Amino acid sequence: MSDTKLVSPGGQSGLIDVFKRRYLLSLIIKKEVGLRYRGSLFGWLWSYVKPLIQFLVFFFALGVFMGMNRAIEFYPIYLLAGITVTTFFNEAFMNGTRSLIDNAALIKKIYFPRQMFPIASTLVALVNTIPQIIVVAIIAVFFGWTPSFAHIAALFIGLIIIILLATGLGMLFGAINVTFRDAQSFVEIITMISVWASPVMYKWTMVSSEVPNWLFQIYLLNPITVAVELFHYGLWIPLGPTTNGVPDTTIPELGMHALIAFIVSLVIVICGELVFRRLEGRFAQDL
Repeated sequence: MSDTKLVSPGGQSGLIDVFKRRYLLSLIIKKEVGLRYRGSLFGWLWSYVKPLIQFLVFFFALGVFMGMNRAIEFYPIYLLAGITVTTFFNEAFMNGTRSLIDNAALIKKIYFPRQMFPIASTLVALVNTIPQIIVVAIIAVFFGWTPSFAHIAALFIGLIIIILLATGLGMLFGAINVTFRDAQSFVEIITMISVWASPVMYKWTMVSSEVPNWLFQIYLLNPITVAVELFHYGLWIPLGPTTNGVPDTTIPELGMHALIAFIVSLVIVICGELVFRRLEGRFAQDL
């Protein structure tokens, strides 16, 4: 007789099982990428068109009409760097929240680590984000971008922080969304706020000069804020921007805040995994 034991949903090793089944994960990613552009006339071009239109709207509304081009040197690169980060987070988070419902038919038929769906959503968003980063880098080269190893490393660290944060929140809200569809509405509010709660269209100094120090420290605990500033450090700071002749900098002690953001994002992944595994047994029933 076989020694194989039946394991109830949620009774396996969770995230560890996902990476043990990397081939299956790759198949889901390929499927999601294929479905995204199936029947699309422009295909991958939409990965560039949407953030480009968002950039143009903000650039003219804030940069030209409200004078941010004069307030922030190399404002197009500053803006593009921040939008790239928030677009990546919003896409990964929103798709991760919907991933279980979108794959309800598959979940009800067979069992495998359901964490694959929010993780795949994050990785699909990463696939769509990398070309955008390349485009921003090419534009930055024309402005005189000459990065060092530290600048390139900052971009990778920023991506890792967003990957962890979006995956953790995707698992958390994705699991809750199976039973309480209101979760998706909360996610829409969070993604709407994320663009304004981070120094994407304005400088962090504008926040530090207007709010008490304790509130500014809370602002710095936002991992998206840190990831945006890491992208500014990697793409904008090498251009040598100045304000009134004084060289611009990113948030104070960026390295320390990057470590804190990494830890916060990792804690969110752990919390998301715990909630996910607790609710996983109800997925087939609630779907």
